[in-house]
Amino acid sequence: MKIGLTLGKYAPLHKGHEHVIETALAEMDLVIVMIYHCPETTSIPLSTRAQWIRDLFPNVEVIEAPDGPTETGDSERIKKLNEDYILKRVGDRGITHFYSSEFYGEHVSQTLGAENRVVDPERSIVPVSGTAIRENAFEHRRFISDRVYKDLIQKVVFLGGPSTGKTTLCTALSEQFSTPWMPEYGREYWEKFHDDRRLSPEQLLEIAEVHIEREEALLPSCNKYLFVDTNALTTYLFALYYHQSAHPELKRLAEESKRRYQVTFVCNDDIPYDDTWCRSGEVNRREFQEGTIRELVERKIPYQTLPPSLEDRVAAVKRRLLQEP
Repeated sequence: MKIGLTLGKYAPLHKGHEHVIETALAEMDLVIVMIYHCPETTSIPLSTRAQWIRDLFPNVEVIEAPDGPTETGDSERIKKLNEDYILKRVGDRGITHFYSSEFYGEHVSQTLGAENRVVDPERSIVPVSGTAIRENAFEHRRFISDRVYKDLIQKVVFLGGPSTGKTTLCTALSEQFSTPWMPEYGREYWEKFHDDRRLSPEQLLEIAEVHIEREEALLPSCNKYLFVDTNALTTYLFALYYHQSAHPELKRLAEESKRRYQVTFVCNDDIPYDDTWCRSGEVNRREFQEGTIRELVERKIPYQTLPPSLEDRVAAVKRRLLQEP
């Protein structure tokens, strides 16, 4: 039985890594991929990176290595650290071939008593590196699968009561960062399907589900960020407003908001109220504003409030996202 091993950080997984794995799958009876924890290189969790491989290559065996060596280089000491760890994890698996495009293929294969299978060492088939992608994933988009790329995008959501400037701000940020933004689907749906200014629990659930589907569809074309106008938490508040309760699935989607969005901003209601036909008045805006803050606090979702003017709001968002003082 031919058993192939390949390993790496996959920070992130790109087409060069995929080429190595695909080559191994074509030649081996079993392929094992070992993935290292590497907090010094990426903030993407080990579990997320491992899931990329499991999703894209369901026939490989993935071994997560949270306690693996973090030092890299070709010194004898570092080589020995890595060799000992690899032997500890897979030394009894009967590895026959070691796959890589790196210098370490030679000494690791010798340690395992396996054939050193070198794949595209000159990066001529897939001319990209993890370092280049970490510096600018959008520029190297063609070398990243949609499954992986979606997880490289920061989803930034803007909450607040009606007429607090979320749409205006998302539009401005989309232009500033040259990336798409996600409009509030609930407004579009309400204008088409409301019945005497009301929606049913099932309709509200549909709003939340389609909003998320549209977010997912936008992610592959985003440039580092997706700016989102409201989320399922807002739809949940509308369910409470209409019905004093929410569909169980809508409750679940609202709870998922805590993990779905990396950054949450709240647009304060200290700007003039735009009293359009589809809104219910300034008192209603205040109630939704208070409800939004209450839900964020109770769910322990970190958030940052934004100042009144559009210019100051854009500047505050940029400081937060770019980690500027």
